[in-house]
Amino acid sequence: MDGPMRGIMLKVGSVCIFVVMSALLKATGNVPAGQLVFYRCLFAIVPVLVYLAWQRQLRVGFKTANPWGHFLRGLIGVISMGLSFYALTKLPLPEAIAIGYASPLLIVVFSAIMLKEQVHFIRWSAVLIGLVGVGIMLWPRLTVFSGQSAMGWGETVGAIAALGGAVCAAFAMMQVRRLVQTERTETIVLYFFISASTISLVTIPFGWVWPSPEHVVFLILAGFAGGIAQIMMTASYRHADMSVIAPFEYTSLLLGLLVGYFAFAEVPTVPMLIGAAIVIASGIVVILREHRLGLDRVKSREANTP
Repeated sequence: MDGPMRGIMLKVGSVCIFVVMSALLKATGNVPAGQLVFYRCLFAIVPVLVYLAWQRQLRVGFKTANPWGHFLRGLIGVISMGLSFYALTKLPLPEAIAIGYASPLLIVVFSAIMLKEQVHFIRWSAVLIGLVGVGIMLWPRLTVFSGQSAMGWGETVGAIAALGGAVCAAFAMMQVRRLVQTERTETIVLYFFISASTISLVTIPFGWVWPSPEHVVFLILAGFAGGIAQIMMTASYRHADMSVIAPFEYTSLLLGLLVGYFAFAEVPTVPMLIGAAIVIASGIVVILREHRLGLDRVKSREANTP
């Protein structure tokens, strides 16, 4: 199997496992979001350590020049994950997944505002259209404005939490951009799980519960699945360009629809499907545009090299 195809297969595999992880967390019922974060991150450390040991990089994986940067990444990640997991408990699985697709679009916005990156008309247009798609998905849940109070406040708060999780995820990825300048990918992943599982312990006073034996199994399996998926996703980018692999992230919606329907009897709404389609199309435009700009930068550097 050649490089790009191997990268695509690893990416699709990681997406499928991440959806299974989300389904396992959703199946735990009323376990608090902070407790979900703890189990998901703590048990994800195990496959990462096994992988590093297999690669004979275990000692190197712990070496870091920026411990504060990892802590900050972990803090933002815990908030993002906590909000996203809360949304999982309140929203249909495919809807929670689809709202999370706003994150790549928000990265473009934050990069332009905070990092002063140049964003031209095509990317701005794609981002704005994508955010309209997010609005279409959110509107039926915002009962305060739409007047459809029968849908319940739980789903309203869940939708807001899903969007908040996407916003925090965008900030987390910006922090990762800073870390990759000095840190290895494996180190970033390992310290994220360590810091996140530790930071999530501060949520204990907010009402952790004693899960049933069945739910404990779900939580542990979710952690292992998250670690394995993270390894596969990281490995996928070693075999193909991000522009080739990134669009396959959106296959999670199809799998989410299937799992949501067969495991949780969740039927997707028309606004969710329309909004998700708009967000996915916009995200792919942003990815392709980023790839085009990357090629242009490489050509420019080559032309200016004596």
